[in-house]
Amino acid sequence: MADDKSMEEHYAEMDYEAHNNTYEGFNALIKWGTIGSLIAAALAIWAIT
Repeated sequence: MADDKSMEEHYAEMDYEAHNNTYEGFNALIKWGTIGSLIAAALAIWAIT
């Protein structure tokens, strides 16, 4: 079991900058996806009525 590492060693090797960039991108996607969906739903309701 030479590959066993403690959690501290594992987290020390993580690329936090890349993680934060990915997380920010995900949050932006969710935000704009929600806004776009709400606009599309409003337009659909307006078109039906």
